[in-house]
Amino acid sequence: MAAKWLLKSDPEHYSFFDLERDGKTVWDGIANNMALKNLRAVRCGDQVIVYHTGDERAAVGLAEAVSDPYPDPKQKDPRLVVIELQARGKLPRPVTLDEVKKTAALKNFDLVRLPRLSVMPVSDAQWKILLAMAGKKAD
Repeated sequence: MAAKWLLKSDPEHYSFFDLERDGKTVWDGIANNMALKNLRAVRCGDQVIVYHTGDERAAVGLAEAVSDPYPDPKQKDPRLVVIELQARGKLPRPVTLDEVKKTAALKNFDLVRLPRLSVMPVSDAQWKILLAMAGKKAD
């Protein structure tokens, strides 16, 4: 079964709506060691929630990893990896960080515990809760 992830994006730099327009992108720019460790664990076929940072602070869309991680071709450091990501659709409604924080079942979610982490795993239970909060049925 595919793993599930939450990837954060600054919508002023590259938003989920840019990904929808482009269809597919190379997800790069990750430098934090823990986020890189998580990104290295992503596999082709894994499911992704895209979360907007900044003023929005909300989960806004779904995507799928369409490659395994590989060294960032724009960097000279082989530790820095990227994945290719394909849009799968906007969530029926955004799920804000405040809503997540108020949901008892999500109190141990990395989005709450490690607010600066930009790539994090999402458990099956957390995934179902987030999709339900967004008004989307889990596949």
